[in-house]
Amino acid sequence: MVRLYRTTDGFFGEERNRFWRVEAASWEDLLGDADLHNRVSAESQRAELLESLDGMTLLSPVSTQEVWAAGVTYFRSRSARIEESKDAGGGTFYDRVYAADRPELFFKASGRRVVGPLGEVRIRRDARWSVPEPELTLAIHSSGKILGYTIGNDMSSRDIEGENPLYLPQAKVYDGSCAIGPCLLLESGNLPKETAIGIKIERNGAHAYVGQTTLKELKRPVAELVSYLFRENSFPEGVFLMTGTGIVPHDDFTLVAGDRIVITIDNIGTLENQVASS
Repeated sequence: MVRLYRTTDGFFGEERNRFWRVEAASWEDLLGDADLHNRVSAESQRAELLESLDGMTLLSPVSTQEVWAAGVTYFRSRSARIEESKDAGGGTFYDRVYAADRPELFFKASGRRVVGPLGEVRIRRDARWSVPEPELTLAIHSSGKILGYTIGNDMSSRDIEGENPLYLPQAKVYDGSCAIGPCLLLESGNLPKETAIGIKIERNGAHAYVGQTTLKELKRPVAELVSYLFRENSFPEGVFLMTGTGIVPHDDFTLVAGDRIVITIDNIGTLENQVASS
């Protein structure tokens, strides 16, 4: 499996723990190549192989691209949204969208708002109930072709969204609310349904929460989500799409400053971030 990394020292391909430099004018140049997998693989035949990327800082694979997100694509997410919004009378909305033909899609972040590996994510100062949402994230070419997969953390303020579904943008879109990385797994086909997604939240050296799911629980095909995203929308530099979460911490859990969030997805890697102090 071929992976692509964006670093402070340039772009690097990787397969079987061997790394090589990928020459490109810019990250947009790479994401603008519909044959990205073959381009990166071909570079390995003529570039010097490296044992690691030690000494380099990994950057998010998002540069100028927009990040969008899909909601209520897992039954666990549906149940959590119904529970958090029942007092506001909005619980049935989430049940309806889970079963509807049209998925819930919403804007999540502009490129400048995206946090990379080891960066600090934030919880809103006016929120009382905040959680991370680990999500398989698609890197999509301007044509709508899936270029690859990465890991996303859709930070969310559950109390704000639960107060009124119309507050969704405030619950989801704010500085430090989106982390993506550490690389792109360059696969255009569907990942195996057995692909595991896991999260650990560490607090004061101990596990405050641990959760896991698999892509078997994802209700909608990723191609369907992409199809709806590209209806009446164009993305000249490509786009990233978070596909929803099947892991939601129990209702008495909320993030606090200093928490360490570690998200893993099979064959992609690990995205680690810390919750900022303010």
